[in-house]
Amino acid sequence: MPKTIFEKIWDRHVVRTIEGGPSVLYIDKHLIHEVTSPQAFKGLENRGVEVFRPKQIVATADHNVPTINQHLPIKEELSRIQVQQLVDNCKKHHVELYGLGHPYQGIVHVIGPELGITQPGMTIVCGDSHTSTHGAFGAIAFGIGTSEVEMVMATQCLLQSKPKLMRINVDGDLHNGVLSKDIILYIIAQISASGATGYFVEYAGSAIRNLSMEGRMTICNMSIEMGARGGMIAPDETTFAYLKGRPFAPQGAEWDKKLDYWKTLYSDKDARFDKEINIDAANIEPMITYGTNPGMGIGVTGHIPAQNEIDEKEQPAYMKSLTYMGLQAGASIKGKKVDYVFIGSCTNSRIEDLRLVASFVKGRKKADHVEVWIVPGSKQVEQQAIEEGIDKVFEAAGFNLRQPGCSACLAMNEDKIPAGKYCISTSNRNFEGRQGPNARTLLASPLTAAAAAITGEVTDIRELI
Repeated sequence: MPKTIFEKIWDRHVVRTIEGGPSVLYIDKHLIHEVTSPQAFKGLENRGVEVFRPKQIVATADHNVPTINQHLPIKEELSRIQVQQLVDNCKKHHVELYGLGHPYQGIVHVIGPELGITQPGMTIVCGDSHTSTHGAFGAIAFGIGTSEVEMVMATQCLLQSKPKLMRINVDGDLHNGVLSKDIILYIIAQISASGATGYFVEYAGSAIRNLSMEGRMTICNMSIEMGARGGMIAPDETTFAYLKGRPFAPQGAEWDKKLDYWKTLYSDKDARFDKEINIDAANIEPMITYGTNPGMGIGVTGHIPAQNEIDEKEQPAYMKSLTYMGLQAGASIKGKKVDYVFIGSCTNSRIEDLRLVASFVKGRKKADHVEVWIVPGSKQVEQQAIEEGIDKVFEAAGFNLRQPGCSACLAMNEDKIPAGKYCISTSNRNFEGRQGPNARTLLASPLTAAAAAITGEVTDIRELI
C-alpha cells in the first residue's frame, strides 16, 4: 500500500494504538530550553520519577537570555532564575546542556540542525511551537506543552492522535529577490492563519527542491502559523550534503547504513493526502504582513485589503488589527516608515541569512532614524560571521550584531520594541505585543528587512538589486 513520508515515519514509531483513541508514539529526540522545562522537571521530582533516557535530551538556553554581555550575570530576575534552574536541572538529571558560554549554545531550532542532531526519519519534540523547523530534514517534529514535556522525560513516549495530511506543491521559478520566507508568507496569506488546522503538511514541488536547507527550515518553521501540527520536506541530496560531517551526524559505516534508510523517506507515487494545494512560484513577490496574525500578508507592492474584501465574520478582528497597527484599509504599505529592523529568530538567523543581508548592505548605510538588530541563531553562526568578516560589514552599515538568543522575536528579555514603533522583523509572529507592549510588527524576509533598514521605509527589494 502506498504511503506518505509522514506515514512511513509514524508507523515506524508507534509503540501501540489505543482502540478509538490516540497512539503511543516513541520519541527519538527531545529538545528542551529554560522556559518550558522547569515545571516538567518539578513534576517528575514530585512523583519520584527519574528522567527515563537523559541521553536522548538536548538542552540549551535561548528564549530569555540577554543578547549583549552574555559573560555577565543576567540582569532581569526571572530570566536569571530560569536559566540557572535549567543549569541545575540538567546537572541533577544528567542532561546535556549547551548553556551560556558554551560554543554550541543558541536557539534550540538552529543548533539541532547545525550540530547534526536533527536527522531524517526521526520523531522530535520540544516545548516550543516552532519545533516544526526540524521537519525540513524529513522528520516528524512538533511542539508540545509542559505536561507533555514531563511525559516524554518520564517515558520517552507521547500520546498522539494521527493528524490529517496535506501536501502543498510549489512549482516553477522564483523571481529575483523572492526568498523562502516569501513563499511561506504567501502560502499563509492564501489559506489563512487557520487554513491547515488539524493537518501535518508536506511541502513539495520544484521550487521547494531548489531551496537550500536553510530555506527549507524557514518554510517548515512557519507551518504552525497556518494552524498545522507541523511541516516536513522529504530528504534528498541537499539534505544529505548538509548533514555529512556535522558533529553528531553518523560517520563511517553508520553513515552508509543511515543513508540507505533516509533514501526511502519520500511519499510514494500513489500516496493519499487528505488535501492537496498547488502554487505557482511565479505568482509570489516579496511579502510583508500588515496585521496581527501571519495570515494578514500582501505582496510588497499590494494594498491592504478594503473592509468589503474581508469575510463579514472576520471584519471586527480585521478592523481591530488595523487600529492596533495604525494602518488604513485600502492603503499601500510600500513607503511606510519603519523605526526598527530585527533580523533573527529561529526562522531567519542562520549563516545563510546573515550572508545574504551582508551581501546586500555592503557599501551601504542604514537610515539615520532606524535601529537595526542582527541576532545570530547560535554561537557557531556568530563565530562564522566574525570569521567571514560579516560583522565588519554590519558595523560599517550601522547595524548592531548582537549575541545568540531568541531576542526580539518574543521579547522575553531586554530586547523589546518600544510602544507604537514599527519593526520589520524576520521572525514568525506579529501578534499584538509579541515584540513588546504595543509594538507594531511587520513580518518579512531578510532581504526585505535589510532594504527597509537602508531606506528607512517598506521597500520593494527588487528595485535595489
